[in-house]
Amino acid sequence: MPKDYEELIRAIHERYEDMNKSYQRIAVYLTQNPNDVAVNSMNAIAATCGLHASSFVRFAQMLGYKGFKELQAVFQKRLSTAAPGFEARIKALETELSGRGSVGGGAFLHELVLRDIASLQELLSNISAKTIDKAIRRLEAADTIYLLGQLRSAPVVDLLRYILTMLGKRVVLLDASGGLATHMAQAIRRSDLLFAVSFRFYATEVVNIVEQAASRGVPIIALTDSTLSPLAKNATVLFAVPEHHYTFSRSLAAPMCLAQALTVGLAAKLQKAESPRIPVVTEP
Repeated sequence: MPKDYEELIRAIHERYEDMNKSYQRIAVYLTQNPNDVAVNSMNAIAATCGLHASSFVRFAQMLGYKGFKELQAVFQKRLSTAAPGFEARIKALETELSGRGSVGGGAFLHELVLRDIASLQELLSNISAKTIDKAIRRLEAADTIYLLGQLRSAPVVDLLRYILTMLGKRVVLLDASGGLATHMAQAIRRSDLLFAVSFRFYATEVVNIVEQAASRGVPIIALTDSTLSPLAKNATVLFAVPEHHYTFSRSLAAPMCLAQALTVGLAAKLQKAESPRIPVVTEP
């Protein structure tokens, strides 16, 4: 039986491939939403996942716990030792969200902004400076940076292409248009870098290109939504930014913020400046 959060997550990863689809859905939810698991009831979590509560009991027992409450206690202990004030901020946001009674454009904006605030706070707490520094070193060392992201991930790689190009890096966007992305990716060398972005439900072409590049020893930075993502196992540097439940579509606030942080860090190294600047296309 896993005794702490880190040990529990390792156990989930080790058994994930052998789990049935229901258990895999539970595993993804637990790894993506540890704070929600700590504070919500089993019935509420089960309803969110679209599963029966008994599945969560059996999942916990499969990992060696007597029941779900014993597993939940691991998440509660993790949350209690989080950064000071973090739990209070999350609860305050949840209270404000639950108190929203009106419906309309202004109310939707209010809800989305609050959820983005919570997402950015979690980003700040969960992404380590060591991982960011490792990614920046990879970006700096790469001869050519190949960018890969489709569907709702496309805006993230578009931003990266713009800033990296303005910083003087050689950049290639593996664009899905024309059906050439897979063929273009065959030109990636070990001295290059593949920066892949994908969230549920993962674009098949993106997953295939990442797997093929990894098999050739190409270094990969992966920005995805879970450590159980199909991109995670092949990542040289992994950024897992959990996807929370939005009323319409995934918010890109946290992924965009992380992409900007990486490029600002790279600019600081390239320009050897504490306050780097991104060159502009046109002069004022």
